[in-house]
Amino acid sequence: MKVIIVDDEPKAIELIASYLKHFASFELVATFRNGLKALEFLNTIAVDVVFLDINMPHLSGLSLSKMIDPKTSIVFTTAYSEHALESYDVNTTDYLLKPISLERFSKTITKLIDKQEQQSSPLINTSEASDTLFVKSGLETHQVKISDIDYLQKDGNYMYYFVSGKKIMARQSIAEALETLPENFIQIQKSYIVNFSKIGSVSTAYVHVANEQIPIGSQYKSLLLDKLK
Repeated sequence: MKVIIVDDEPKAIELIASYLKHFASFELVATFRNGLKALEFLNTIAVDVVFLDINMPHLSGLSLSKMIDPKTSIVFTTAYSEHALESYDVNTTDYLLKPISLERFSKTITKLIDKQEQQSSPLINTSEASDTLFVKSGLETHQVKISDIDYLQKDGNYMYYFVSGKKIMARQSIAEALETLPENFIQIQKSYIVNFSKIGSVSTAYVHVANEQIPIGSQYKSLLLDKLK
């Protein structure tokens, strides 16, 4: 990932630059002590991450952040904790309070990597008419026959696909999964999507799919009942 640092304090720039050297997938391409100069650079060259000080002369970090391409990840750095709430009004990946430790910086790096993986579309249809999906799971990509999917379960940042007795993990949200699945897949609870054609039976509180008893969420019950008519 290409990175720039924008901070009016030379020592702050040096510290972040030294930390970045520990992470091979991050390339520091430029540093700036002036927000206007950084904006001029960003208008001509795209980067993946901006480490951005908030309190700077001429153009504050918050003002600059609103002019940066939304696809670019922003990590705010500041010595003033009172800026934290305002910074979260911007599409920011993280907020680092100075002095920044390497341990805390490493957590930010993990967030940036996770965000990039999430944006790289973990689930892709081969075509609109395809009967298979490609599920990206870590370094592997699994080709899955849609009709073999029994149900999906969300757990934290991960989605688990239960496919003919196998369990495949992907990093995605409920909304992202539903976008790629055909209409016969319905959400029946905040953490579950089921293949309607695989439902064996339905009770007042559960559906039975592939020998599993899956709870029905109250807000999804009417959708399920309409589908059963």
